[in-house]
Amino acid sequence: MEKNTEFKPYVPASKITPEITVTSIIMGILLSVIFGAANAYLGLRVGMTVSASIPAAVISMGVIRMILRRNSILENNIVQTVGSAGESLAAGAIFTLPALFLWAAEGKMDKPDLVEITLIALIGGLLGVFFMVPLRNALIVKEHGTLPYPEGTACAEVLLAGEKGGSSASTVFAGMGFAALFKFIIDGLKVVSGEISGKVKGFAGEIGTQIYPAVMSVGYICGARIASYMFAGGVLSWLVLIPLIVLFGKNSILYPSVDATIGQMFAEGGASAIWGSYIRYIGAGALAAGGIISLIKSLPLIVKTFSGAMKSMTGAGVASGERTAKDINIKIVLIAILVLTIAIWLIPAIPVSFIGALIIVVFGFFFATVSSRMVGLVGSSNNPVSGMAIATVLIATLILKFTGMTGYTGMASAIAIGSIICIVSAIAGDTSQDLKTGYILGATPKKQQCGEIVGVVAAALAIGGTLFLLDKAWGFGSDALAAPQATLMKLIIEGVMGGNLPWALVFTGVFIAVVVELVGIPVLPFAIGVYLPVQLNACIMVGGLVRLLVEKLSKKKENKDEIVNDGILFSSGMIAGEGLVGILLAFFAIFGIDKVIDLSKFINPAVSNIGGLLLFGVIILTLLSFTVFKKRKN
Repeated sequence: MEKNTEFKPYVPASKITPEITVTSIIMGILLSVIFGAANAYLGLRVGMTVSASIPAAVISMGVIRMILRRNSILENNIVQTVGSAGESLAAGAIFTLPALFLWAAEGKMDKPDLVEITLIALIGGLLGVFFMVPLRNALIVKEHGTLPYPEGTACAEVLLAGEKGGSSASTVFAGMGFAALFKFIIDGLKVVSGEISGKVKGFAGEIGTQIYPAVMSVGYICGARIASYMFAGGVLSWLVLIPLIVLFGKNSILYPSVDATIGQMFAEGGASAIWGSYIRYIGAGALAAGGIISLIKSLPLIVKTFSGAMKSMTGAGVASGERTAKDINIKIVLIAILVLTIAIWLIPAIPVSFIGALIIVVFGFFFATVSSRMVGLVGSSNNPVSGMAIATVLIATLILKFTGMTGYTGMASAIAIGSIICIVSAIAGDTSQDLKTGYILGATPKKQQCGEIVGVVAAALAIGGTLFLLDKAWGFGSDALAAPQATLMKLIIEGVMGGNLPWALVFTGVFIAVVVELVGIPVLPFAIGVYLPVQLNACIMVGGLVRLLVEKLSKKKENKDEIVNDGILFSSGMIAGEGLVGILLAFFAIFGIDKVIDLSKFINPAVSNIGGLLLFGVIILTLLSFTVFKKRKN
């Protein structure tokens, strides 16, 4: 407690500086929509999203400090607070909501409308912010010396290093520009191949890599260790399980296939056909088990956090009259939560009953507490949001089935409940990191919480259009947009409601996850690797190896942290740049422009593959040029 009372923020409580301004709100909204759309595209492709707080902070400093010639660190903080909400809301939405589109594509229900998607996203986001108001005093203030909140602390350090803001912002913008160009060459003009694979005669396995800058950037940001776990999962699927399935089942017809032998499937579609029919169920089992294992391991922490938060709720926001201790009034918060709960139940566009609304409130506050505590200890990247969503979907589906809400009506309700809980968890984690940044800097909590609400509203209004656009252009569940988590949620709900899953394959994945956990390997990244195509995992692995190379080459340098961080900023920019061009190409696909600019018919496939490898080399060198090869002032 002494540490907390002695802590002095950068801007004293007695000093009033600009925070919520027209500039900070407009910039924050733009970044919320941009990073939300970019992360939606990225997450639907690779099953992972990346934090937008630091890129939003450096862009803010670049514009406000360098262009507008203003200097207000708390104004910059509001920009990143509003801007980062879009990424978190997108993460929660894409892990669940595409399941509704997948059922619609199968002709089992009507496609969700824009109002339904927007309302689910909006209510989930608002609940995530409101649930965090009474938790701030318990987790951010009272445990300041215990919970580091890595991204929040790092973002504060970036903002405090204001004199470097211009160069940092230019690094992010450069990443956006280069990735936009590379993405347009690969998927717009199609003059080089975006994926290169190799096979060995007589062996059913396959190995290769994608060459997309955003996918490689995920590997750089995650680091070599996490990337290697994902790649190991891909190797197991594509170089062990697929060859074994083909070897032993060549002349057999095995469920879920009902009309073709495994040999015929392999002859017609190669390893990808076996992956689509069998491996994805094994991967689904591994992912589900990994999420539940992560949750079980966190139970002691969950119980401790939840009980502590409940005890301190009554004192939230009234610890003192200082500017830096003022939250949104707790009465307003409770009324807002009550109104949102009633809205979930009564609004016809949201397919949730009264029981479902109660599940959302109880599990929502519970998992908001869990999410905040987890990101405080291990960071947002390791927050088991998927595990929480899986647990919620399982329990909600069982309750709905028990109460008689079955069939696709019950399935739609279960995915809506899971979506709101997933968004609540993601937004609560993001809000925690932002409030930690504000606590260090001396921001006004109430203003930050209002900023989060603005960011949530902006992102919710944009996410529906983004999902419809991407679905119309490529379709969820396709090679372009695998939507791994949403597909997993769909499989779980179908399995519980109808009992029609290939359980032998699912349980194979479950016990693979158990073995991986027993040998001490983090199970979730490994399980994601089992589920996703090996070419994608290999590209992520390349990014991890580039990060390892950068760390090795800069190990003895005084500014090694700056060098590595420049790579993270550049990679964040590349993810945003590729995501935005992905959205642009989706528009092109809808209006037929993609066929006009497609030059692949003039390029020999062998030349296209060689060009792809050369371009991949250029992408790697570009990243290195902004890290170890960058000229720096002494």
